[in-house]
Amino acid sequence: MSSSSNSVKRIRDEDLFVQANNRPGWVPAVERIPTVGEEVYCVGGVGEVTAVLGKTGDGSRLLQIRLSDPQARPFFAASSNVLVAPAA
Repeated sequence: MSSSSNSVKRIRDEDLFVQANNRPGWVPAVERIPTVGEEVYCVGGVGEVTAVLGKTGDGSRLLQIRLSDPQARPFFAASSNVLVAPAA
């Protein structure tokens, strides 16, 4: 039998959820649904909404986001875990 250590990196809960203090003045995307092309802030950083889709299990909208990094692939996030700039 081989002995091996558990080297899996643990992810902290605070690394999985966007906090309002990450972008002062920005609002949760459930309060104002962003439109396609609009800049948002998510766990991955600043990105652009490429699609607004149906509802998630928590009732918020599903957003497809492309990060500012050109190498990053688009991914999906619940609008309940995304911040958007307040309406001007």
